[in-house]
Amino acid sequence: MSMHDLSHRPVEHTHSSVGKIYLVGAGPGDPDLITVKGLKVLRTADVVIYDNLVNPMLLRETKPDTLKIYVGKRAGQHTLKQKEINKLLVHYASEGKIVVRLKGGDPFVFGRGGEEAEELVEHGIPWEMVPGITSAIAVPAYAGIPVTHRDYAAAFTVITGHEAASKEDGISFDWEALAHLNGTIIILMGMSNLPIIARQLISYGRAANTPVAVVRCGSTSEQQSVIGTLENIAEQIQQAGITSPAVIVIGDVVHLHHTLQWFQPLLASDHTKHMPDDAFTSTDD
Repeated sequence: MSMHDLSHRPVEHTHSSVGKIYLVGAGPGDPDLITVKGLKVLRTADVVIYDNLVNPMLLRETKPDTLKIYVGKRAGQHTLKQKEINKLLVHYASEGKIVVRLKGGDPFVFGRGGEEAEELVEHGIPWEMVPGITSAIAVPAYAGIPVTHRDYAAAFTVITGHEAASKEDGISFDWEALAHLNGTIIILMGMSNLPIIARQLISYGRAANTPVAVVRCGSTSEQQSVIGTLENIAEQIQQAGITSPAVIVIGDVVHLHHTLQWFQPLLASDHTKHMPDDAFTSTDD
């Protein structure tokens, strides 16, 4: 049986006065990166409640009469607060609807999927998790950056940049531990706090010339990459005009971007050509 045939097999549901919620990861941006199961449940949904980073092409896979509700969030701009989104899920499931909560990346990786699942459990709503490909791994991959590599990094850490300035002086992480981590640091939702993050890592001992990649709109036709160092990355992205959404990768694996970049976005310009050939030196501890 081909993958195409499998993706068109319907998901069977039992009839009940209470519906069911599927928390579905849509992947990092390329609509082809949704999972087979995610696509199957999307095609059966009575209601789709979707986020800002979901590729709109996926909404074409729904039934003609599917109700589609946008609840996207951007920095400082929330269509609905999280509590209101939770109420929507409970409301439509209580009407016996099959609801797909469609989130960019993976719902459990800084997607607040855990909070929504807790709400469903509290109200006795049947639910199921359909994991997605997280942008933390996929976006670097589309920029030719493996998050681990035997020669560069044996581990990786994923953090949210929102926390970087949530406490006085921006110290909400164990910056010293992060700075001395012998591996890759991946930051989601960190563009506005990137100067703080870079400054903290340097002040706690990470080499100022540690390579950094910022990849905007990864896996889409608008993907752009900027390569710099902890010392100059804030200036580099400002000069390039790079804005959210973007994934930040810190560590020696960034060296591989030039060699392994394989994805050629239609609209993107790669700003790495502006970096001098000797921009990086080894940052081994």
